[in-house]
Amino acid sequence: MEMEKLLPDTNSYRTNNVVLALDKVIQFSLFTFVAFSMFSISVTQISFALGALASLLKAHLTKSWKELRGTYVGIAILCFFLACVLSIVTSVDFGSSLKLLKKLLQFIILFWVANAVQDEKQRDLLFKLVIVAGVAMALNGLLPLVKPSFFSPDRLYDGVRPLGTMTVPATFSGILMITVLVTLGRLLFHKYKEYWVLGGVGVIGFCLLLTYARQAWLGFFIGSGFLIFFWNKKYLLLIPVLIAGLLLFAPEEMKDRLHSYTNLKDSTLQQRVSTWKGAWKILKDHPITGCGYKCVDSIYSQYPDPSGKIAHYRGMHSNLFQLLVDTGIVGLGTWLSIWVAYFIEVFKRWRTLTRDKYQNDAGILMGSSAAVLAFLVGGFFETNIYDSEVAMLVYFLMGLSLAKVKKQTP
Repeated sequence: MEMEKLLPDTNSYRTNNVVLALDKVIQFSLFTFVAFSMFSISVTQISFALGALASLLKAHLTKSWKELRGTYVGIAILCFFLACVLSIVTSVDFGSSLKLLKKLLQFIILFWVANAVQDEKQRDLLFKLVIVAGVAMALNGLLPLVKPSFFSPDRLYDGVRPLGTMTVPATFSGILMITVLVTLGRLLFHKYKEYWVLGGVGVIGFCLLLTYARQAWLGFFIGSGFLIFFWNKKYLLLIPVLIAGLLLFAPEEMKDRLHSYTNLKDSTLQQRVSTWKGAWKILKDHPITGCGYKCVDSIYSQYPDPSGKIAHYRGMHSNLFQLLVDTGIVGLGTWLSIWVAYFIEVFKRWRTLTRDKYQNDAGILMGSSAAVLAFLVGGFFETNIYDSEVAMLVYFLMGLSLAKVKKQTP
C-alpha cells in the first residue's frame, strides 16, 4: 500500500499533459477565430470547430461539466433550438429545411467563448484584436476607392460601394457596423484615452459611410445612442448634429440615402413591404411552426405575387418576417427571448460594476451590447441571421461579454 503511494500516477500525469495541450489549442483557436473572422469564413469555421471540440474534451477529461458557465441566455437558446427542430420536422420541405440546421450550431460559439475565456488579460487582448481586425478590414475596403486601377473591378459593388473581403455590401457593412461600435465602446469607457482606438473609430466609420448600407447606418446610429446614453446623456445631441452635418455636406447620393429614411414611397422600402405582405400570406397558412427553414423556394409559387419580389429575393429582407415564415410564432417568440435574456444579464452586470465605470469591463460589456443592439435593429430591414460572417461575430462578442474572468492582481 505504501509502495503504491510512492509510485507516480502516470495516468494523471498523461491527463495533465493532454489538458495543457488542449488549453493551447483552445487559446490558439480563439485568437485565430478573431483574426480571420473578417477575412476568411473557412478559417473562422475551422477555428471554431477545433476550439469547441478541444473545450468539450477538456471538460470531459477534467470532469468539469458542472462548472460550465451558463445563464438564462443559454436556456433561451435551447428553447429556440427546440422550436427550430419542431419547425424542421413539420416543414413543407424536410430535406431543404434540414440543411439549415447547421446554422443553429453557430450558437455554440457563445458558450465556447464564455467558458474558454477565463483570464482578464486574454479577454482584453481578444477585444483589442477585434478592433485591429476591423480596422484592417476597413482599410482593405477603402484601398480600391483610392486606387481603382490597381484592383479588380469586382472589389467594388456596382463600381461604387466597397466590398472589402466580402461578396455583398450587406455583409461587409454589417461587420463594419459591429466593429465600429465595439471600438467606440472602448474609446468611451476605457480608463485611459487611446489615440489608436480613436483612429480606429474614424477609419471604420468612414468606410461604413461609403457602403451606402442604410440598415447598417441605422444600426450604427441606434448603437451609438445606446453607448452615449450610458456614457454621458448630455452628448446625445451629437447624433442629430452628425446626421444634420451629413445632410448638409455629404454627396448627393448619400443625402438621397439619408432622406429615404423618411420617404415612405422609397422604391426599396416598397419592395420590402411587398415582400413582407407575401410573408404575411404564407404565415397565415403556417402560423405556429412556420413553413420550415428556407422553404420559401418550395411554396412561394402557390401565392400570387404581382410584384415578383418573393421570387426575386427568395427571402424576406427582415429577420422578424423571415423567422415568422420559417419558424412561426413559436420560433420568433423564443428567438426574441434570447435577446431579452441577454440584455437583462448585461444590465445586471452593469449595475455591479464599481463607481468608476471607465474600465475594461465596462468597455467590453457596453461595446458588445451596442453591437448586438445594432445587429437587431439592422436586422429589421435585412435577413442577417443567416449571414454566417455577421452572426458568428455577434455570438463571439456575446460570449466575450458574458465570460466571468479572473481579475488581474495589481
